[in-house]
Amino acid sequence: MDSKLTAGERNGVEVKAVLLDAAGTLMRPSKPVGEAYAMVARRYGAELDPNKLLHAFGDAFGQMPDLAFQWGSMEELERLERDWWRTLVHRVIVRVGVNVSDFAGFFEALYEHYARGSAWECFTEVPTVLEALRARGCQLAVVSNFDSRLPGILQALGVYDRMDAVVYSSEAGHAKPDPAIFRRALDELGVAPERTIHVGDNAKADVGGAVSAGLTGLLIQRDRSLSIASVPTIRSLDELIVRV
Repeated sequence: MDSKLTAGERNGVEVKAVLLDAAGTLMRPSKPVGEAYAMVARRYGAELDPNKLLHAFGDAFGQMPDLAFQWGSMEELERLERDWWRTLVHRVIVRVGVNVSDFAGFFEALYEHYARGSAWECFTEVPTVLEALRARGCQLAVVSNFDSRLPGILQALGVYDRMDAVVYSSEAGHAKPDPAIFRRALDELGVAPERTIHVGDNAKADVGGAVSAGLTGLLIQRDRSLSIASVPTIRSLDELIVRV
């Protein structure tokens, strides 16, 4: 635990709300990304190396624009989301260098796979931590660079009904670290930034973005083989309880 952090209060101000990132903070894929891609590709007659897929995914994901759109209807939003992910998946396959003859079918199957709760799992401490935060009178929200599949995934994992708001970038039109997505969550909760903590697994997007919006930002760094980052850091959401 980072001893530089104070618990529960920020400059003597009571914490009233906790915002939480989704992937990497509340949940993770139930299979590594490379394994899931290879599993789905096999149905379409392509043998892909999971390790190469994992590295290709990381490279391609890092070069994509924000998953955030200006949209006029849910149908348009869903089309824009699918187009974004189709571009990403195509770039991954190109990097791996193996042809998937029915790419359209492969992509749709992969997209639907990640829409299901079974493709994800909560970190073990999540239910207990959410209950404890609720008991302390905190409002809770998810703030995530994600798409419109997120509410259904959270519902399947038993998280959605524990939240007062779920804000995701594609619908909000802004992605972390843009402070606008944090302000959207604050508006929905009706709380002030100085009374709010945001927790996520990306130092720039989550901690930097939260601080730029006037919140307290905490980095969750679950890999204990890594040294504590130079920003306020916790190793598990359990550590959040003593800070609220």
